[in-house]
Amino acid sequence: MTDRSTEQRTTRPGPARKPAETPARPPLAERISQRLARTEDSSAARPASGRPPRRARLRLTRVDPWSVMKTSFLLSIAFAIVTVVSVAMVWAVLGGAGVWDSINATVSDVVGEEGASDFDIENYLGTSRVLGFTMLIAAIDVVLLTAVATLTAFLYNMSAALLGGVDVTLAEDN
Repeated sequence: MTDRSTEQRTTRPGPARKPAETPARPPLAERISQRLARTEDSSAARPASGRPPRRARLRLTRVDPWSVMKTSFLLSIAFAIVTVVSVAMVWAVLGGAGVWDSINATVSDVVGEEGASDFDIENYLGTSRVLGFTMLIAAIDVVLLTAVATLTAFLYNMSAALLGGVDVTLAEDN
C-alpha cells in the first residue's frame, strides 16, 4: 500500500500557472446575461427569410389492421359512452322541465277524462327503457364501427399495393 500523502499529483502539460494568474470567472448571473445578449444579437442579425423550411415527402403504403382495430375499438367505446351519457342528460333535463307532465296533460285533454286517466307517457318512454335501448344501440355501434374500420384498413392496403399509396409531405414550422 502506498501512502497518499507521498503520492504526487499529475498535472496537465503546458505552462504552469500560479493561482494568482488564473483569471476569475464572472458571477453566474453575469455570464447568463452575456450569453442571452449574444443569442439575441445573432438572431436579430439573421434575415427572416433565411433558409426555407425542411420538407419530407413520405408515402403511406400500408396500415396495420390490428392497430386500426384497436384504435377504432377504443374510439367507438368512447363514442358509446358519450352517447349514453348525453341521452341520460337529455332525459333528465326533459323530466326536470316538466315535459312528461305536459304531454300527459295534453293527451288527457285530447282524449277526454275517462280514457286518459290511466295514460302515462313514462310507461312508454321511461328513462330506464330509453337508456336500455341506447345501450343496445351503442353496443351494436361498437361492433359495427370496429369491423368497418378494420375492413377499411384491409381495403386500403389492397388499393395501396395496386396504386402506390398516399403521398404525404411533412414540413417544418417556421
